[in-house]
Amino acid sequence: MHAPHNFRSGGYTLVELLLAVSTIATLAGIAVPIASGTVDDLRAAGAARHMAARIATIRLDAVRRATTVSLRFDRRGTDYAFTTFVDGNGNGVRAADITQSIDKPVAGADRLSHHFPGVTFGLMPGLPDLDGSVASTEGVRIGATPFLSTAPNGGCTSGTLYIHGKRRQYAIRILGATGRVRLFVFENGARRWMQK
Repeated sequence: MHAPHNFRSGGYTLVELLLAVSTIATLAGIAVPIASGTVDDLRAAGAARHMAARIATIRLDAVRRATTVSLRFDRRGTDYAFTTFVDGNGNGVRAADITQSIDKPVAGADRLSHHFPGVTFGLMPGLPDLDGSVASTEGVRIGATPFLSTAPNGGCTSGTLYIHGKRRQYAIRILGATGRVRLFVFENGARRWMQK
């Protein structure tokens, strides 16, 4: 006589299925915030590089056209729209000349949020700016006018643009005499600005 065989079906028990599902749910719960934080950081970095490239492009355009080319920043709520204008009469890009259609836009107004959702101009509350001040969260610091202008000789309006996502803060410093752009990131752990 043969001993009875223990046969087990190829399926899983309810306890095994519940354990597998709970493990997957736990891992997903950990991964989703990490992934969304990483996406936010990548968007903020991309937006900062986009604006640095935009400034470099208008600088080259000013040299090529042998006239002033400017980015005009217009506040829209807590954010900004920016438009590229070309000087039409040799006196620089001016608000009055834009109104009279002498200085013309190269393209329509643009916003960071159109390309990088969740990213905006501004300095996160409590963070020091590049000069060590915590007095203002203003994101566009280019002087008394809303124009960041580039000249045919390669010079540019000096100033700083601050851009951030939910967790990561960037700064773009524009050096007036040379028109060069430097990109910085605020390292939260070290609590200081680092050049990229």
